[in-house]
Amino acid sequence: MGKLMRAIGLMSGTSLDGVDVALLETDGEDIVRRGQARTYPYDDAMRRLLINAIADAGGLKSRGDRIRSLAEAERALTERHAVAVSQFFRDTEIDGASVDVIGFHGQTVLHRPEAGLTVQLGLGGLLANFTRCPVVYDLRAADVDAGGQGAPLVPVYHRALTSKLPQRPVAVVNIGGVANVTWIGRDGHLLAFDTGPGNALLDDWMARKTGAALDSGGATASNGTVDEEAVRLCLSHAYFTETPPKSLDRNTFSTDLVDHLSVEDGAATLAAFTARAIARAREHMPAEPELWIISGGGRKNRAIMRMLAERVQYAVVPAETVELDGDSLEAEAWAYLAVRSIRGLPITYPGTTGVAEPMSGGLRADPTAHVIN
Repeated sequence: MGKLMRAIGLMSGTSLDGVDVALLETDGEDIVRRGQARTYPYDDAMRRLLINAIADAGGLKSRGDRIRSLAEAERALTERHAVAVSQFFRDTEIDGASVDVIGFHGQTVLHRPEAGLTVQLGLGGLLANFTRCPVVYDLRAADVDAGGQGAPLVPVYHRALTSKLPQRPVAVVNIGGVANVTWIGRDGHLLAFDTGPGNALLDDWMARKTGAALDSGGATASNGTVDEEAVRLCLSHAYFTETPPKSLDRNTFSTDLVDHLSVEDGAATLAAFTARAIARAREHMPAEPELWIISGGGRKNRAIMRMLAERVQYAVVPAETVELDGDSLEAEAWAYLAVRSIRGLPITYPGTTGVAEPMSGGLRADPTAHVIN
């Protein structure tokens, strides 16, 4: 058993809703002691800056490219994370000096592993100086450089969290902007991949049609009728027959196929696309999961949860049903991964990213002597 470390995890997902901050005490292996967690929402200006950065990132040819709008967004994003950490320490009365490491996801603005390209904005050295704490960041790049997908990275944490559950195999699904699943076998074998869209298409639809940031509780989708032909066409995308491991960019899919529908019917159809894509993931699993645990914002969408439950054999439950936190789980994972990175333990595997052998990853930045005011 390794030394227990106190780690902070920071997550900014493809939903662009804010910074999730979570505290974890862990050895990076079997011991996981979950602490407090908070979410610090982005304001509209920050969200617009990130949306523009994602659009601009489409022209990048290498991770070394940094056009002006990305540099501005990267600095602002890092500063926003530093503020979130500071606020977290105040809100929870945690002494920042007691934290051994911060795991910094940053913001994914481009993910094209087939081209050997993944870009997460976030200045690890700057965050280390702001917080006066070591920072582990850029956790996907080494895997992509080695021929892996660079995503998803959370599966090893899912395995640690569910090790005591009686159900096996179990599936842990995160429905963020993109949805991904971890299948954990009876022997702890991991298989993981992105299943398809999560909340991103539905969020984009609601923003464009109503000005709302999301379909709160799935109310709009629940009042609509699914366009079965549109769902069929969505699911005919070549991605769904590809053998995992595999991963997606937030903008792989669009709302084009539902543009002719009413607000309610479009929302229902997009919710059905998300749910059925998750259910279809069973085609790639060695055995049917005996429990589906759902984390991320999508677990709060009653339409998605109902539609998924109608399509799979066993129970579909929000993370809280098994005493997990569906909002903070990915931030916790980044804390866990940071500790594994420091200890040189694997964070990606052949069954999760397609890399040839288990490997560690991430860069470490320590605060310099210069203190930023």
